[in-house]
Amino acid sequence: MERRSVDIIGKLDWFTVLVVVAIMVCGWFSICGASANLENQDLFSFATRPGKQLVWILCAFVLGAVMLLITQNFYNSYAYIVYILLLLLLLVTIFVAKDTKGSRSWLNLGPVSLQPAEFAKFATALALAKFVDRFDFNPLNLRDILKACAIFVIPMFLIVCQNETGSALVYLAFLLVMYREGMTGSVLLTGFCAILFFVLEIKFSPVSFGSQPFQVGTWLVLTIIQLIETLMIWKMSKNRSLSLTVLGVGLGGMLIGLSVSLSMVPFNVTWLQVGLIIVTSIYIVFRSFKDIARKYILVAVFAIGSVCYLFSVNYAFNDILQPHQRTRINVILGLEDDPKGAGYNVNQSLIAIGSGGLTGKGFMKGTQTKLKYVPEQDTDFIFCTVGEEQGFKGSVFVLLLYLSLLLRLIVLAERQSSVFGRVYGYSVVCILLFHLFINIGMVLGITPVIGIPLPFFSYGGSSLWGFTILLSVFLRIDCERTTSY
Repeated sequence: MERRSVDIIGKLDWFTVLVVVAIMVCGWFSICGASANLENQDLFSFATRPGKQLVWILCAFVLGAVMLLITQNFYNSYAYIVYILLLLLLLVTIFVAKDTKGSRSWLNLGPVSLQPAEFAKFATALALAKFVDRFDFNPLNLRDILKACAIFVIPMFLIVCQNETGSALVYLAFLLVMYREGMTGSVLLTGFCAILFFVLEIKFSPVSFGSQPFQVGTWLVLTIIQLIETLMIWKMSKNRSLSLTVLGVGLGGMLIGLSVSLSMVPFNVTWLQVGLIIVTSIYIVFRSFKDIARKYILVAVFAIGSVCYLFSVNYAFNDILQPHQRTRINVILGLEDDPKGAGYNVNQSLIAIGSGGLTGKGFMKGTQTKLKYVPEQDTDFIFCTVGEEQGFKGSVFVLLLYLSLLLRLIVLAERQSSVFGRVYGYSVVCILLFHLFINIGMVLGITPVIGIPLPFFSYGGSSLWGFTILLSVFLRIDCERTTSY
């Protein structure tokens, strides 16, 4: 049946459009403050960054209007084709792109340079939405979950091959989408534990437990593994006897061993913990067959896998990561002080934000930004310009704009009449949230510097156009949420 025509102007969510336009305007003024110098403040010259950004913004409006004219049926029908085309473009980019600051992720198209990774986000969101929209998709089925994850892992891999690790990490946001659709929380728990164990092991591995022959980091991680193992068994079985047995053998045995080591014969308690985790895991597997509860095996796999991961962390950190990556992590964790090297960007950013105070120094009056102390101050670190020129009040205003946008998009995603629309909507939300959290976090020094832009705010055409396409497609889908075929 032919789809009825849609009144785009009448059904378009203008609140979202106005908030995005407000963010673009704030971003443009911040680019003016970050890019203009003391001698030349011509903001509208196309030879300057503010002038170029105006062109990108105008083109983004045109691009967004074009995307709004394309029907949801087209996006749904050709989602996989668009996805495959973008994958091919990512693959080609690896071989034909020129080396730019150590990465091969930019394609030169005459006077314009584009980054395919920015456009692959909307293609990946479309493909994931179409896959989850299948009538036989089961978010609790491991095979379906692996296939869904492969949809965003493949572009991640291709982007990593371009040496754009930061852009690749953005695709992990799709895990939150899968969780919203009913995927078990064990996947998110595993990801959180991987990060937590890595940080604890790296940060506290040099710290000894008094005069004891073991490190605090390893002991702490193994203790957390034992606690999580017990909590997982309790949640799955609600069996007090089984839970207390795992708790008593695991943590009880560790505490007895720690007491002996502290008061009598010092020894490496962490090896005792590893043995206890193996013993409790074997017991859990045995009970899984006895109680006919195969899901218990997942607890044993998590525990043993976590131990193996723990003992591979130092190898990965010292032998796989590049020296500059290790330095950045050490600076973030407070293990190194490198104010002129890896920590320079963050230190200068914090100085700029702090100097703005409550009300800021005023538009075009920032000294840190005017004198170019902050590298990438109109792209990755543009938020420090807001802090310096507009102060705490201006920073809060920008963050409230983003909060309004995210909350509104969640409302739009929840009101979709199709799984396809809801999944795509949450993909937009999660990608924007990931960018916002990481970008603001690295400017404030609480997340690693991985070089990703602030949505609709940072300077650059690829980023702005990529987000415009991503959002415009969802707004068109929302326009058709009540239209039947």
